[in-house]
Parts: sequence; structure tokens; C-alpha cells
Amino acid sequence: MEELNDFTEEKEESTFDLKAELFKYLTYWKWILLGFLIGGLLAYLYNRYTIPKYRTEATMMIVDDQGNNAMNASPSAGGAIFSLGDDGIQNHIEKLKSKQLVESVVDELDHNISYFIEGNVITVEAYESSPVLIEFLTPEAIIHSISKNLFVTPISDTSFILEEETSKYSETHKIGEIITLGDIKFTILPKSGKVEGTFRRTSPVHIRIRPLSDVAAEYISKMQISQKGQAQDILVLSIVQTTPEESEDFLNKLMHRFNEEGIKDKQEVAENTTAFIQDRLEMITSELDSVEGNIAEFKRENQIMDVGSGASQFQTKFSAAEQEIFNLETQLELLKSIEELLRNQGNYELLPEVGISEGGISGLVNSYNTLIMERNLYLEGGTERNPIVKTITEQLDSLRENLFESIKSTRNSLNLRLRELGERENIAQGAFSTFPGLEKGMRSIQRQQTIKEQLYLFLLQRREEAAISFAATASVARVIDDAFTIDSPVDPEPWLILVGGFLIGLIIPILIIFLKNMLDTKVHHKGELQGLTKHVPFIGEVPRITSDQSEQIELNDRSPLAESFRILRTNLAYLIQNKKKERGEIIYITSTIKGEGKTFVSYNMARTLASTGKKVLLIGADIRNPKLHRYADVSMGEKGLSDYLYDFEVREEQIISKDQSGSIKMDMVLSGPIPPNPAELLMNDRMEQLLQYTSKVYDYVLVDTAPTMIVTDTLLISPLADTTLYVVRADLTDKKMLDFPKELKQQGKIKSPAIILNDVDYSKFSYGAKYGYSYGYGYGYGVDKESRWKRIINRMKGKKS
Repeated sequence: MEELNDFTEEKEESTFDLKAELFKYLTYWKWILLGFLIGGLLAYLYNRYTIPKYRTEATMMIVDDQGNNAMNASPSAGGAIFSLGDDGIQNHIEKLKSKQLVESVVDELDHNISYFIEGNVITVEAYESSPVLIEFLTPEAIIHSISKNLFVTPISDTSFILEEETSKYSETHKIGEIITLGDIKFTILPKSGKVEGTFRRTSPVHIRIRPLSDVAAEYISKMQISQKGQAQDILVLSIVQTTPEESEDFLNKLMHRFNEEGIKDKQEVAENTTAFIQDRLEMITSELDSVEGNIAEFKRENQIMDVGSGASQFQTKFSAAEQEIFNLETQLELLKSIEELLRNQGNYELLPEVGISEGGISGLVNSYNTLIMERNLYLEGGTERNPIVKTITEQLDSLRENLFESIKSTRNSLNLRLRELGERENIAQGAFSTFPGLEKGMRSIQRQQTIKEQLYLFLLQRREEAAISFAATASVARVIDDAFTIDSPVDPEPWLILVGGFLIGLIIPILIIFLKNMLDTKVHHKGELQGLTKHVPFIGEVPRITSDQSEQIELNDRSPLAESFRILRTNLAYLIQNKKKERGEIIYITSTIKGEGKTFVSYNMARTLASTGKKVLLIGADIRNPKLHRYADVSMGEKGLSDYLYDFEVREEQIISKDQSGSIKMDMVLSGPIPPNPAELLMNDRMEQLLQYTSKVYDYVLVDTAPTMIVTDTLLISPLADTTLYVVRADLTDKKMLDFPKELKQQGKIKSPAIILNDVDYSKFSYGAKYGYSYGYGYGYGVDKESRWKRIINRMKGKKS
């Protein structure tokens, strides 16, 4: 038994009890289990009816341009006529994801037209297995820009209903009939086979037509390209879609078209180079004919056949100088050709690599060609307004100016060296004053002939190399793995969805219960009175009674209600045992507000005390809202407390009535007529006289008073009480009101208060040892359990009576 008398003020401690909090939720275990099962069921249905998505991958390796260029593999001593620069892996990735390339693949595969089979629950795409086929008679340019949703519903083996949702079109057509719908013409053909009745039994088909650019943009956004390998030259292309076959066709075709366009770009360079060389050869041939004609004319005019025999010694000494002059003049001719081509060509065309090492000309030409190819790549998927194209154009303009400057400076350098060699030659020739003047003229003409001949042979060799390069152009990339689909779906992940569904189904009811408990401000059990019971003793609880249970206890009653009041009686005895008086105990029963059951507690408490053989008087002091007469078997015409307080002629014996209800006998004082001035009546001395008189006659005087927060009646007469029983009702009293009785005690407005918790619903609680819900054996311990048949018989008897 808890100590009822020692209630000193203590420092507030934490009242959190994890076990109690858990049992708040376990009370609703059925709802939690239901939410758990519903969450799992919804997750199962989601997995069952969600179309899975699969990852499709393909692998390709970018081939090194320099190692596979046929022009670089030629046995020539010089560099290639045109060296294809490495675009870089990132450039290849950008090209693979370019709008122009993807649109060409989508167009070739007709992926802008999709077929779906309408099912009872879900709609599934029928890729290459559609029972119908649409064939357009309208130009592709129009088809590539429209968006339509057509629904084909077969009604016989030769006819169907065609519907279009945007225009509300719905008509019946024949198979193969030319249909005009807006700006397009098409026909619908079956693909179900030749078996009779197959088309009629076909499910409705949804044909979705989308703009080519939209489908390409969707593929670009879905496609992932990653690099791997030590040289990072292996590209892994992947895409996630619901139709693996469609993804495989797209990736395979994309790699094929990428290779085709790469080879086409290389062959275009080789063609441009061949055309340039052919033009130069025609010009050199004409110049060479002119030089040979000059030689013949010189010999004819001077009547000589060989002027070189007399200068053999001179040639031996200066052969090295002449060879250098020849090389320099060859370089000047090539510079002239490049400069003329650069000035006469259109904007941003490829230049040939002629192998000029002087002045960095070769490096600048390679850089110029690399930028030209990069600019053309971006122009395939955009326009000249593209910021990247503008940047490359500015770089080309700058590089072109640098080329002109380099050609000019290189030409000056070569001319300077030629003048030096010419001066050296003039000095040497001056020493040979006897050498015939004809030798010098002849040598000059022969030197021009030799230059033209070697330049002609040089260009012939480069033309053959360009032809070999065109014929043996290597692929840009090599396919390592054709597109394949991973067997396990990427989305949804069945186990993850299932676990998530169970968790969400578990969390939602718990969250609802948490919100319900958080928003619930009512008192439900003793545990929620801890803040009050630290200051005011708690003497017991009264269980909730159902409609088929009696509201009053009887002698030898073994119901839970009777047992609870016996416990209250025992705890009350401990509360008042130290008070030695020569008179009876005056006990007030009150509450904070109306409806908390103080009259119910007063009446049954009085009957419980009277069942022990004590003399008990119950006074109905709530004269504003009297309720005691509902329980008492007393005539309504008898005088009550208000009569006594008002009429000084009325004696105490006149207002005391005998309660004849049930087997327990006790005396009562009813409230009497409702007076207009109850507070003033209670303030006179008559109430004190009544209590003094009755406490000498009775062992217990119980006073059913008015609520303390609503009216002041109870506080006016509270000094006359020995003990005050304060009733709190479960599921009715607000927790904020619990501070009110504590403040009344601290202010000394009520005497020796003790708390009673009324109307506790024990069916809501499994955990109650701490809060008094089990009481060791439980209410009704020892009562023989009635059989089901006995309960039915008793119930039938009750209906008959």
C-alpha cells in the first residue's frame, strides 16, 4: 500500500515511462497490424502491375586515328598530305549524343511510332509484336512533326473502329482503307496472321505518334555513356526502358550510324585532298611544258646542243649550294600554293598538309583542320548561332591570320637565304670570267625545269596516298559487345518496394496514433496524474460501467465496481486514521467541473461505508444542480437542505430521510428546491450547525458539493470539512485542469484533499501494474465465471421481467 500521508513538496522529475508509451501503441495493435498488411498488399500490387524497366548496355572502342590512317602508313619519306586530328573521347561522346545522329536512328527504326496493347489493368507496349501496322501516305517531314494518339478496336475480321482523343474522332473503317485525319493520310493493316477470326479477337491497340525531335530528346536524356579501360578509350552505352528489344535495336543502330558518319567524314577529307592535288598537277604540267619550250628555244637561238660539258668542274664545287637553292625554291612554291588556296577557297574549308617544316606551317595547318572538323561536328546538331560554333569560328579566323603571317615570315626567311646563296654563286662565277655567258642562262632554265619536274613527281605521289586513304578508311570505332539486356529489372526492385510498403504501412498507423495521443488532452489513467499526485494523495480508481451494469453497489456485491469502492474505503481509512475525534468524519466529495461523477462517487461511497455497519449520512450540498435524488428511494416532497438553510424553523431531524433502496440502509439529506441565492444560504451559520449536529450522530457525514471551478459554493463551506475527496473523470477531465486542485491545496482553500479517478476504461490498457489496473488479482476476483448458456438464460429472464 502506498504511503498516503507523506506528501512533501518535491522537485519535479521526469515522468517519461518508455514501457507505458509502448503500451499506448500496443493498445491499437489490431490497427497497426492492419496497416502493416495493407502496406504490404499495396507494395505487392505495385510490383505485380508495374511494368519493369531493364538496363540495356553496349560496348565500343574508339579506334586511334593516327595508328590506322592509311595515308600515314604509306612508305613516303614525307608526312601525310592530310593528318586526321584526334577529336578526343569527349568529342566522340558528344557526337554519340548529338541530336542529328539520334534523330536519324529514331527515323530509321520508326521509334517515333509506338504500339500499345490495352489490358484490363495495365497497358503494355507491343514492340514488333503489334497485331496492327500503320502505314503513312503523307510525306515524312509532316509525320515527324505531329503528335497523335490513335485507338484501333477490331469489330470484325475486316473492319475496326478508329478513335482519336484530341479531335474526338470515332469512325468505322475497313482494313487497308485510306484514312484522312487532319493533315495526314494513312492505312491500317493487320499483322495477326492468316488464321480466320484472329483480327476480330485482337485486343484494342493504342498507336502513339510523337514528334521525332521529342523522341530523340527522350533518348538523349535516358542514354548514359561512361568510359573504361586503361586508356579510357572504351565507351559503355546504357539505357533503361520498359522494352529491352527496343533499347537493343536503338543502341546497335546508333553504333552503326556513328561508324558510318565517322568513315564518311574521313573520306570527305581524302576527296578534298585529291581534288586539291589534281588542280596543282594540272598547273605544274602547264608550267613544265613552258620551261621545256624555253630550253628548246634557247638552244635553237644559240645553235648549241650541250653547254654543261664545260662547266663540270664548276658544278662539282657548287653542287651542294645549288641543291640547297632547289630545296628553298621548292618550299617557296609550296608556300605560294598554300597561300593561294587559303585566299581563294570558301570560308572554313580543309587545307592539305604539304609537309612544310619551316615557320611551324605544318603545325598551324593541322590545328586549322582540327578546328574545321570540330566546327562541322557542332553544325550537324545546331546552327552558326551556337556559342561553341561562334567560339570555334573566332579561333579559325585568328588561326587563319596566323597562317598568313607565318607564310609571309617564312617566305622572307627563304628569300633571304636565296639571296645569300645567289651572292655566293655570283662571287664564284666572277672568278670564272672565262666561263661562257651561255652556261649561266642555260643553267637557270634547266634549274626551273628540275624544280617543276620534282614538284610534279611529289604531287603524283601524294595523290596516290590520298587515293589509298579514301579506299582504306578505317572505322572510327569498333564494337566490342553488341547491345544486350541485363535479366534483373532495374525498377521496380521487388524486395525494396515490398519492405518499403510494409514499413510505410507500419509507420502510418503509428503516426496517426502518435498524433491522436499528442492532440488528446484528456486524462485517461493514473499515470497521467503524476504531476498532481506528487502534491495530493491518490486513493483509488472507479472502473467504467456499461449500460447493462448497475450504477449502485449492494451488500455482498462482488462486481468490479463494488471492489473498487472497497479499495477506496480502505485507502480512505488510512488517510483519516491519525485524526482522533469524538465525532464523526465530515467528508466532502467535489470535482473541478460538472459531469465528473462526484454524485455517483458520493452515493456509492456512502453505501460502501454503510455496508460495514457504520452510521452514514449523505448530504446533497450541490443545491444549484441537484442529482442525488436520481439514486435515492426517497419521496420528492420531503424537505431538503435548501429548506433547512432558508427556514430557521426547520429542524435537522425534519430533513433527514431514510434511503430504502437495495439492501444497504443509510440516511440522506436531499438538496431540496433550487434557491435563487445558493451562495448566500451556504454562508449563514445553518450549514455549520447541521454538520455539527450530524457529526455527533453519524460515524461518517458525506457531503456532495458543487464543482469548485464553476461556482464558489464548495469553497465557502470547505473549512467545515475534515477530508475532501476530489473526483477526476477519465476521458473527460482536461490535463490542464489538474493544476486547479493542486493550487487549491497550496492556497489552503480545501482541507486534506485526496484524488479519485472515476470512469476508467480498463479495456484500453494491458499495462497497469504501476497505475493500479491489475490490483494483483483484478476486480471481481473470486467471482464464479458464468457459462455462456447461463448468461443467455439470465438475459432472457431479464427481458421477460
